[in-house]
Amino acid sequence: MRSIRAAAVGAVTMSLALAASACGGGSSTGGGSSDSPKTLTYWASNQGASIAVDKKVLQPELDKFEKQTGIKVKLEVVPWSDLLNRILTATTSGQGPDVLNIGNTWSASLQATGAMLPWNAENFAKIGGKDRFVDSALGSTGAADKDPAAVPLYSMAYALYYNKKMFAAAGISKPPTTWDELIADGKKLSKDGKWGLGAEGSNPSENIHHAFVFARQHGAEFFTADGKADFTNDKVVAAVKQYVDLMAKDKIIAPGNAEYAQNQSVSDFAKGKNAMLLWQSAAANLKSQGLSEDDYGIAPVPVQSGTPGTGDQINSMVAGINLAVFKNTHNVDGATKFVKFLTSDAEQKILNTAYTSIPPVKTAQEDPAFNSPANAVLKDTLAKSAAALPQVADESQFETAVGTAIKDLFATAAAGRAVSTDTVKSALQKAQQQMPAK
Repeated sequence: MRSIRAAAVGAVTMSLALAASACGGGSSTGGGSSDSPKTLTYWASNQGASIAVDKKVLQPELDKFEKQTGIKVKLEVVPWSDLLNRILTATTSGQGPDVLNIGNTWSASLQATGAMLPWNAENFAKIGGKDRFVDSALGSTGAADKDPAAVPLYSMAYALYYNKKMFAAAGISKPPTTWDELIADGKKLSKDGKWGLGAEGSNPSENIHHAFVFARQHGAEFFTADGKADFTNDKVVAAVKQYVDLMAKDKIIAPGNAEYAQNQSVSDFAKGKNAMLLWQSAAANLKSQGLSEDDYGIAPVPVQSGTPGTGDQINSMVAGINLAVFKNTHNVDGATKFVKFLTSDAEQKILNTAYTSIPPVKTAQEDPAFNSPANAVLKDTLAKSAAALPQVADESQFETAVGTAIKDLFATAAAGRAVSTDTVKSALQKAQQQMPAK
């Protein structure tokens, strides 16, 4: 997908600033109702290899919901490149869906707009209770001192996917466990028009996810304890440089990946153009593109040294998708029923199987269907070595500002220009200047 343009940063900031006076959903009246009890509009995020794949997965389930309740759900699958901006526009215009998927990292930012239905004890009771959900998923539903802004739908973690045949041909016997090993293996694999590792350099969200992991491994945070942006501290700068250097210095990522933002790196991996891929729950996407599970292996994302764990051994953000309801929906009862339906044990098994993600519902997660070798790596990562991105009100601006800065650094690398420490620090300084003043 194409990244959010730099100009959108100001729009994001303005959207959040205005949201308190114009929070919205299905209407601009400022309050939920059940005036349209027979219809719902649902914005789903693009989880599969294409929007067509998502429609094929979701439409039968929406038809099932209509048959059970008499409520027709109008589905729109929104590309990740557009989703955040469209949500923020909806919070100010009052014209949005009733129910929507959000990246779990946006929960606190959208919570701050006041536009989302708060999931207090009463609302959780309507969908079976808060204790149905695993703690790691609930940790990315909003600020800790407030009622959640959303309900977990899919849980994911990053893993390293590697092509077994390409590894064998290069004489590599096992997947890398450290970044030094990954770079060494990547150099052996980067030849004859093929590359060691794929990336989505033009995707701000993907950039943030990887930069967050590198930062934690350097013992760094992007925000201070009191929530102020701290993008230019030496450890953050070193972390971002290490990530961009995979293309700029180590040259194991193709320069063309600087333009990737629409799952192209996944497609390249499926086609054997890249030997390794860092991705969230990629198995279903790869299968839809014709790659057999026998052709690749799955391992934890590398760390600086040692093995994944807590502290500076974090190797994934707590990835996932949450379900939110616009507070002024015209069908608050139907929206609640729809959330209950999608988070039921039966639907959790169907949907998370389709997307090879992990159910955030405890009883569904325990199902044997989620005990495959691939899921074992993801579940272990979520349990032991993943951390939630900052649950601060400015998180969406952070993703846009820093993610776009990293996009620009990848563009610099792709053009063959040096990416020095000073270059990285300057880019991050500009990103920090775009954040709201504290």
